[in-house]
Amino acid sequence: MGLLYTKFYIDFEPTEWKAVSNSPVIFQTITDDVSLEIYDTSQNSYKLKFKKGGKLQVFRVVGKFRLTWDDNDII
Repeated sequence: MGLLYTKFYIDFEPTEWKAVSNSPVIFQTITDDVSLEIYDTSQNSYKLKFKKGGKLQVFRVVGKFRLTWDDNDII
């Protein structure tokens, strides 16, 4: 299970992602090889590439976002 905390809101391209749940908030890829660049709370950059059907859960915590994913969804 992957985990990152970020202070930045993430925009999900509608041609690559769809919301599959609102509680908890989960986005799922609708195409293959979908890349996200995420800056954690220490400003370290992470580039994640998801398989088709990969999911990313977003949970708002005070002043930041907690992002989690299944490592099997990452290429």
